[in-house]
Amino acid sequence: MAADAALTNQATMTGGFSPIGNKLMLVAGIAAVVAVMVVFWLWSQQPDYRILYSNYSDKDGGAIVAELEKMNVPYKFSDGGMAILVPAGQVHQARLKLAADGLPKGGNAGFELLENQKFGVSQFVEQVNFQRALEGELERSVQSISAVEGAKIHLAIPKSTVFVRDQLKPTASVLLSLRAGRSLDQQQVGAIVHLVASSVPNLPASNVTVVDQNGNLLSDTSKKTGTNQLDATQIKYIEDMQASITKRVESIIAPIVGENNVRAESSVDIDFASIEQAAETYKPNQKPEDTAIRSLQNSESQTSNGGAAAGVPGALSNQPPGVATAPLVTEGSAATGTAAAEATPINSQKNTTTNFEVDKTIRYTQQPMGGIKRINVAVVVNNMQVVDAKGKVTYRPLTAAEKTQINDLAMQAMGFNRERGDSLTVVNSSFAENPVEKLAEVPMWKNPEVIEYGKDALRFLVGVIVLMMLYKRAIKPMLNKLTAPSPQLLAAPSGEQEDAVVTISNQSGANTPAYEQNLLAAKQMAKDNPRIVASVVSNWTSGNESKA
Repeated sequence: MAADAALTNQATMTGGFSPIGNKLMLVAGIAAVVAVMVVFWLWSQQPDYRILYSNYSDKDGGAIVAELEKMNVPYKFSDGGMAILVPAGQVHQARLKLAADGLPKGGNAGFELLENQKFGVSQFVEQVNFQRALEGELERSVQSISAVEGAKIHLAIPKSTVFVRDQLKPTASVLLSLRAGRSLDQQQVGAIVHLVASSVPNLPASNVTVVDQNGNLLSDTSKKTGTNQLDATQIKYIEDMQASITKRVESIIAPIVGENNVRAESSVDIDFASIEQAAETYKPNQKPEDTAIRSLQNSESQTSNGGAAAGVPGALSNQPPGVATAPLVTEGSAATGTAAAEATPINSQKNTTTNFEVDKTIRYTQQPMGGIKRINVAVVVNNMQVVDAKGKVTYRPLTAAEKTQINDLAMQAMGFNRERGDSLTVVNSSFAENPVEKLAEVPMWKNPEVIEYGKDALRFLVGVIVLMMLYKRAIKPMLNKLTAPSPQLLAAPSGEQEDAVVTISNQSGANTPAYEQNLLAAKQMAKDNPRIVASVVSNWTSGNESKA
């Protein structure tokens, strides 16, 4: 009867459920609370997500998501599905792994279009696929340039014909999407034009048009009509030359006055004209003894006249001579013959012709372009820094010797040439100190990093507080009720307490574990409900007194 009354009393206290049902309800409650705690803890430890890729094509997006699932990397979408987010600590690792797999491909289809050719396609379809593949490969090549974010290339390739006069040249148009704040110079545009022209057969560079995303024509050749204008290469050459001279001047003076105490600027006038000159010069005739004889010709002749005509003109002088007889030669006659011979006249003629070499000079001169016409350099030097024994820093102007030294060093560094008209100006002046701009200190509660750290710390603190409250208010009482033995004996009515005690004492010898369990239950009851224990003890005391 005492046990039944105790069970009835416990059932009434627990709402009509049996002890097993109560334990099941406690276990279910503990499981629910633990689940809530786990969910809340996971929420408090949720990682910060960062953008992995954005503005991707649908094909690339599907491939990226598939690879992320294989790598067990959590992800989510933002901006209406136009951006993929992953935990901040895994952004770089995920990008490297995806890049190793060739993702994202950028939506440009290359020669992989020809890998899945269907059997029996027409020649027109093959030509179209080849042109699409070629355009895609060119787009990938152009996009590899650092300043280009995206590229779209259209090729117009005419059909081949056997008639030469009917053949047409291909054309190409390139649409570039440049990165923010970036631009292309004329040399880079020319490189893109030649890249496209060299990749398509029979495509001249003049048939390639390059346009940026703002509609600006980058490959405009009309600006090059003037032959006297400098192109980008020549301008860059001038700038490099000026920068080199400035660097040389500053580097030679800096060890004397300090790294930040010298400023130099240079202006170089360069002649880009290419001159080829041929000259043939004739000098005046010099003295004969100083000139070379080319040819010498001498001519000399002599003639003598015969005896004078004698005799009487007429028939006698035309008759043949008679028989010759030996003349009678006497002393007088011999002298007469010699005198006649000496009296015969003689004619002589002598000519001399001398040809001298002509003094002629032939000069062929070819002057390369890029020659320096003039160099102008301006140098500003700060006052010399002086540190006294106490460490106080002062500044003094340069002396005349120091100015001369700096001037000579600058002339040697710049390659000064007086005949060329170069100029050098060195000025010593105190440098104005740049005022340090004091930025307004951002309050700690406005600092983005502090805000992020604060959010993380607050989320962690809230999680810990909520978990502790759930543990103390829900889990711990449930565990105590679950582990506590059934207090049916101690909860019996006052009139039956002696019977319960007698029952415990009778069972102590037969079942020792049950006795120990009842003893623990009594101790727990005394701890939780001291009034009941005091009532039991008072009943025992009053009962013993009445019996006495």
